[in-house]
Amino acid sequence: MAAYKVRVSLSVQPAINAATRLCAVFGSPIKHSASPAMHNAAFAALGLNWRYVACEVDPRRLRAAIAGAQAMGFAGLNLTVPHKLLALEMVDVLDDSAKCWGAVNTIRFDEQGATGFNTDADAIVTSLREDLSAQLRGAKVLLLGAGGAGRTAALKLAAENVAELFLVNRTRGKAEAIAGEIRKQFKSVKVSTAYPPGAVDLLLNATSLGLRSEDALPLDERQFPLHRARAVYDMIYRPAETPLLHAARAAGCQTANGLGMLLHQGARAFEIWTGQPAPGAAMRRALEDSIYKNS
Repeated sequence: MAAYKVRVSLSVQPAINAATRLCAVFGSPIKHSASPAMHNAAFAALGLNWRYVACEVDPRRLRAAIAGAQAMGFAGLNLTVPHKLLALEMVDVLDDSAKCWGAVNTIRFDEQGATGFNTDADAIVTSLREDLSAQLRGAKVLLLGAGGAGRTAALKLAAENVAELFLVNRTRGKAEAIAGEIRKQFKSVKVSTAYPPGAVDLLLNATSLGLRSEDALPLDERQFPLHRARAVYDMIYRPAETPLLHAARAAGCQTANGLGMLLHQGARAFEIWTGQPAPGAAMRRALEDSIYKNS
């Protein structure tokens, strides 16, 4: 009987050594992050001697943490809640994307220093179209949250020519500031900082409420019952179904979590750091395994 040798190709990262390049995500909280699973799968798929870690960073120490990563030769960083607005003043160069959308979620370290990018804006609209078949032009949208992610989403939705944008935030002044920007830049978009009086095409949660099981809903259902929203999108992806998405599904809404947004912003960040096309399929598989495996 003939003997056959079977070669099995596995995506395995090289052992960590002195040449290993490092990337990280900074946030607070950060334990929920699926970014390490996604990026390490991408590095492995391309055989890159790179690693990605998650670091809990207090916002008061963000500047020092960014400088420390740069001093230690990190290739780049991702930033999540609550760092995206703070980082605007903590990088050497702002890419046009960060200038346009007013928040930094990706940093690249190179000979120019620390350059801040925003990969969230394109990622959110791509995910809305892929996961909810959302038609944004002419839509009525209720957006919850006016932090870094909320501000980026509001400006991007306005740029996509939504008809009406309702911005609701715990601190109304922050929502008013974003509304003022939109009124100046996108005069055709009707913007309000109150709950909509009627139905909307999309409700989008850009707050951190829902990361913990004991969190309250990020909206007041007495002012806006969920059945008035055709679709509900939560930027949170872990838990896979937040209390908001659970309630929205029960109310008959179409729902989606933030996995798609995480994937698309991460793929663009990967390309910014490595200069290589992102292996999207491998990244999506890693995210789905990480987020849904124990759901």
